[in-house]
Amino acid sequence: MERLAGVEARDASWFVRFAYWWCKRKIGRVVASVKVYAHHPRLLRGVGDMEMAQEAARQLPAALKSLAQIRVARMVDCPF
Repeated sequence: MERLAGVEARDASWFVRFAYWWCKRKIGRVVASVKVYAHHPRLLRGVGDMEMAQEAARQLPAALKSLAQIRVARMVDCPF
């Protein structure tokens, strides 16, 4: 459970609603971290840009990148 309640879609700006739609499309649901970042839309945009840049990076093969993401998620006890 997060310490800060996330922004619900009905209370969000058009940009945040678009970010929620994009998150649902990519992941299948709106994760809590995106809802918390939505309190500050410029921060949400910056985090989104960083995520897209990491996804677009082509230094490593996609399979190796996925394995590294899974390994790091297990190391920090990420739930998904």
